[in-house]
Amino acid sequence: MAEKSGFSKATVSAVLNDADTVSDSTRRKVEQVIDELNYRPRSAARGGFRDDGNRSVGVIIKEGGNSYYADILSGARSCARQKGYTILSASSGGEYASEQQIVDVMKGKDVDGLIVVPVLNSDTDLSYLFDLKRRNFPFVLLETIRGIRANLVDVDNEAAAKMGTSYLIEKGHRQIIHFAGPEYSMHSEERTRGMREAFSESSLAFHDDLVIPAGARLEDGYETGEAFFGDLSSEERPTGVVCYNDLVAIGLIRALRELGIAVPEDVSVIGCDDIEPAKYVSVPLTTIQIPKREMGRHAAEILIKDIESSQKTAPSQVHLEAEIIERASTTTN
Repeated sequence: MAEKSGFSKATVSAVLNDADTVSDSTRRKVEQVIDELNYRPRSAARGGFRDDGNRSVGVIIKEGGNSYYADILSGARSCARQKGYTILSASSGGEYASEQQIVDVMKGKDVDGLIVVPVLNSDTDLSYLFDLKRRNFPFVLLETIRGIRANLVDVDNEAAAKMGTSYLIEKGHRQIIHFAGPEYSMHSEERTRGMREAFSESSLAFHDDLVIPAGARLEDGYETGEAFFGDLSSEERPTGVVCYNDLVAIGLIRALRELGIAVPEDVSVIGCDDIEPAKYVSVPLTTIQIPKREMGRHAAEILIKDIESSQKTAPSQVHLEAEIIERASTTTN
């Protein structure tokens, strides 16, 4: 590395460690060589990827209690195990600072690469991802980040939410609202856009107060449902709710039941993700099925291929398709 760049090992080390003693021109030259050699400055990658039986991949998710991520981890773990890698996983809890700390800890444990479901909100500082990219540290994102060309495995969330909304419209519903997800998720923004698009292709008029901030957890759906529907008369309440995910939808169904509002006779509820409990709740949930295990498997395959490549390759972009699963929580209006 030092020989190729024309600088001393000390200078190269200073660049890799972001020392402020290096001039900008020297830093740019060394970084160009890093890029050309596909050099990865960590012990796991010295002399190429290691084959000592201790290879590992880190997976950083946002919500540890959400079985959506358990399915992604299952798919990633299955692929990684076949290729001789161990999976280390951790949850940021939807907090950016925690996410950054987990990345630092996992890098300190010499993981060979990362699969990241990033926290995205107004407080997010994505400099650590740019730093990973600059250092050629292999990683795969499971959510789109504008401005970063990186390996990505995701679902067309706009199309998924549009599918769910259009399904209710086709069933005759004209008063439809959306229980939106958390601010830290780009998926929430994309699913709101999908609902808006479905409205634009129908005779219904979309307006912002049809989008109700909820969240991603069971209690978010329950508490938001209780607060929103609690004071509405039967004439005022919507007949259909498209929820950010299945957990929110399941929480909402409980709130509606406690308020004496029948699902689906009074209000149809549709979720997204198709987590395992969705088919076993008191009113089996109509939902948009996301291929979660497939996402995890694809992410692990792409990451391990990147880890084991001796040459730099263009980022892989995989977008999987969702489908609607019809159960008992929706009906014709």
